[in-house]
Amino acid sequence: MNKVLITGAGSGLGKELALVYSENNEVILIGRNKEKLDRVKEIIEKNGGKACAISLDITKANHIDDVLRIVENKYKSINTLVNCAGVGYFGPFKNIKDENINTMIDVNVKGTIMMTRKFIPIVKEKIINIISTAGLKGKPNEAVYVASKFAIRGFSESLQNEYKDEKLKITAVYMGGMNTPFWDGKSYIKDKSRLKSAKEVAKQIFISDDGRKEIVI
Repeated sequence: MNKVLITGAGSGLGKELALVYSENNEVILIGRNKEKLDRVKEIIEKNGGKACAISLDITKANHIDDVLRIVENKYKSINTLVNCAGVGYFGPFKNIKDENINTMIDVNVKGTIMMTRKFIPIVKEKIINIISTAGLKGKPNEAVYVASKFAIRGFSESLQNEYKDEKLKITAVYMGGMNTPFWDGKSYIKDKSRLKSAKEVAKQIFISDDGRKEIVI
């Protein structure tokens, strides 16, 4: 059975990706909140699937090293790495707090890059970077968030060129806002119900996951 590792798998799109990929893969659930990961693992196992839950803060390189050793010892290699973990803070640029800027860069940019660099030696087939349409077009009140997503767009495109003659495939996923806990506590989106569900987007990503360079939803 193929092994798929998904970051940010405790809630939102990461959770829904874990559920849909678990239909024919063993899923390695990665996230900061072990309790949430265990709940997703329980759902997968009740549905007859296989999953492993490992807590990890992707902003800490030494934590990534520890988890890499765990995954290597248990599985030797994985087929797919899905970089889904992300965070966003919105509003007028002049009001953005220093700690929020640092968090977005640490999670969205450095976390994705470090996960990829450390795990790439054991990834056999593909890396999927969940980016969002914020990586395609600038948006008001999202300056730093967009900057972080443009960074991962450039990172993904560069890896596509670097690995173009190898078996490893790199896919960049660009999707719009979703009705997920990502927006909890924020007034930026007034009506989440008009957004696509994370389950719907996850299914579209899964269906489109055929080795293409870009998936735009």
